[in-house]
Amino acid sequence: MKKLSMATLALCMASLLGCSSNDDEEEIVLPEIVNQFETQVDWTNGVGDGVEHYFSRLTPVVYKDTVFVAARNGEVEAISTESGKTLWETDVRKNVNFWPWADNDSAKLSGGILQAYGKLYIGSEHGEVIALDRESGEIVWRKAVPGEALSSPAAGDGLVYVNLGSGKLLALHPDTGEERWRHEQEVPPLTLRGLSSPTSANGGVLFGEESGKLTVLIAENGYSAWSAEVATAKGASEFERLVDVDTKPIVVGAFAYAIAYNGNLAAVDVRSGNVVWKREYSSYRDLSIEANVIYVVDSDGIIYALDKDSGIERWSQSGLRGWYLTAPAVAGNYLAVGDQEGNLHWLDKQTGDLVSRESFDSSGFYVEPVVAEDKLIVITRDGEVSAVKIP
Repeated sequence: MKKLSMATLALCMASLLGCSSNDDEEEIVLPEIVNQFETQVDWTNGVGDGVEHYFSRLTPVVYKDTVFVAARNGEVEAISTESGKTLWETDVRKNVNFWPWADNDSAKLSGGILQAYGKLYIGSEHGEVIALDRESGEIVWRKAVPGEALSSPAAGDGLVYVNLGSGKLLALHPDTGEERWRHEQEVPPLTLRGLSSPTSANGGVLFGEESGKLTVLIAENGYSAWSAEVATAKGASEFERLVDVDTKPIVVGAFAYAIAYNGNLAAVDVRSGNVVWKREYSSYRDLSIEANVIYVVDSDGIIYALDKDSGIERWSQSGLRGWYLTAPAVAGNYLAVGDQEGNLHWLDKQTGDLVSRESFDSSGFYVEPVVAEDKLIVITRDGEVSAVKIP
């Protein structure tokens, strides 16, 4: 796989963030709105230094009345969703010195958090998957894997599935970390920094490939069932030919939905792999689906609502274009997204109108908000965790 130089990486990030290299262009500003309601914060807590400026997809996960959060350096916490009180905290670094002057290595946690089988599973850039007891936070096992674990694992059919940056997807025993099977895919010479989280459904494991395909493996043995083309590489430059499917496939009924960068949003029949419809949208953020509507934040930060059965567009909201938004979260009557400056935006999910905004932390949001009953859990890059009342 081609390694990006710092100059190339900067150019790529500028493209992804919607930034411009033209000094004559106007500064991107947020549209002015009159808040229809004020955002109410129930409690605030924190987990270490968060992910800071690094690429880490450490999305909080909720189980019953507890939210689990993690920091890149290795700190993991369980927090009560009702009170915001820390229930337990664990540091998964192998060697930790708690003296204030100590220089501890980072665990480089980057993929998670999965809650399943009474445990939490988190991957790291060091090529490890770590399993913690959900009730106590104690480390149950840690498994060396052949590649960076940059996305959240998935669970189903008695196994844990981990997609790796090396092009391998592993099935692990949830209690021991023992490898049951592995699947290898071809990785293009240049890809985005990120990976598709697998989805387990109907005895299969679905995941997006950097080649623009949605693939299904048989959960029992890892054999390939089918691959569907979501996007095809086009264009003269290597950047134009990036077609990574870095998002988590969503299965609803008989159909799976996936979206590619520089490509398409596609609905695929999960039984046959036939593409039912395609629409030309580009994204590297996860989709949200509620009832008959798909919500998409595209590569430029434009938000769309599409009909699930046909892909026909219901509304679009371009007011936040260029603000590097998180994936969308459906929260009651609203859609919630965060941006890189720490603003939480609320949209009317029926019309797409911006109805409220609250500024949190200038370090910014990096993963989508997570719903916990009547609250929305948000986490900033510096590790600040807040519970917001859903209007």
